[in-house]
Amino acid sequence: MKQAAIKAVTDARKALVGAKGVEEKVKADRQLESALKTIFAIAEGYPDLKANTNFLELQKELTATEDRVAYSRQFYNDSILSYNNKCKTFPGNIFAGIFGFKEKEYLQIAEAERKTVKVNF
Repeated sequence: MKQAAIKAVTDARKALVGAKGVEEKVKADRQLESALKTIFAIAEGYPDLKANTNFLELQKELTATEDRVAYSRQFYNDSILSYNNKCKTFPGNIFAGIFGFKEKEYLQIAEAERKTVKVNF
């Protein structure tokens, strides 16, 4: 089980690094999040591991990564809002029409997926 969990984290990380496009990155991020939850669940059975400095550092890094992902999602959607507004208002709508710029979709994440990961030890 431990080896399978570590392989899942490694595979998910490779998928995230190699992802092209927003949808692939979101899918890979979900896989990595799920794999990390498994690692933390395994760690609950090992009190020495929970107190290990490296493991505590991993928890801090996970929290920091989730904060960066939330910020990046917000930044992306803010950028799309700005882009869409420029495509709709004068004089941007003229250039959008000439060059074929179309409105873009916002990155939509389900509310259940936006919650921060809770890891209890």
